[in-house]
Amino acid sequence: MRFLRLGEPGAERPYVRAHGVLHELAPIAADIDPAFFASDGIERTRRAIAAGALPVADAAAESLRIGPPVVRPAAVICIGQNYAAHAAESGSAPPEHPILFFKHPNTLVGPHDDILLPPGAERVDWEVELAVVIGRRARYLANDEEAAACIAGFAVSDDVSERAYQLDVSGGQWSKGKCAETFNPFGPELVTPDEVEHGALRLASWVNGEPRQDSSTADMIFGVEALIRDLSQYMVLEPGDIVNTGTPQGVALSGRFPYLADGDTVRVAIEGLGEQRSSVRRATA
Repeated sequence: MRFLRLGEPGAERPYVRAHGVLHELAPIAADIDPAFFASDGIERTRRAIAAGALPVADAAAESLRIGPPVVRPAAVICIGQNYAAHAAESGSAPPEHPILFFKHPNTLVGPHDDILLPPGAERVDWEVELAVVIGRRARYLANDEEAAACIAGFAVSDDVSERAYQLDVSGGQWSKGKCAETFNPFGPELVTPDEVEHGALRLASWVNGEPRQDSSTADMIFGVEALIRDLSQYMVLEPGDIVNTGTPQGVALSGRFPYLADGDTVRVAIEGLGEQRSSVRRATA
């Protein structure tokens, strides 16, 4: 199943795509939020589809704006330097343990919404990432099997970053460079684990049509299940929480490419999960 939210910002409605058919999700859920996941929303949706209880969406729904497929997560948890080549282009050795930082949940926007450059920001970067959405509470998980059981699904994420805020003026507090408005285009869909083999997905990015990143999740230093298991030792992951699992090489921080500028177009894509296309413009104070 593939979950999505369609409509203008703040007025999105929940939908689910199953066997290629778009269905209204409203009969069983007001939205795709932490309460949906905590109430076993994925399985309830599966049963409702099997029973024919979800109406087929009006054809006009397909033309609506796509919002982020998950709303109001309690946390957006991010992993740094989780691909060896990206660590190297950042001037660092591969980490021995996952590097952890946070994004503010209000950074989430739709997959085709604008990316806003903060006033004065000059080093804004793109980062295509596989995102994991937590489906059930995860605490002190013992193994990868328990971690896998806590995953609701996967989505495309762009961990937009302002590198000067992250590295030069933060005193090591990476989140300062990660939390500006619009700094996490997310979606288009939340894809359940049975629909995708997440261990070897191609992920790529382009700026103004020119290739930037091109890699595979097989190159992760810490795999998805290992990350969820590790995180659960240090915090309780709640239903609806999002984990951005890191980005491969090919970002502007490497010095190989210019940073984003007003008027640029960023495209990021992950095999089987869809793609995003965002226009970049300068925010007004």
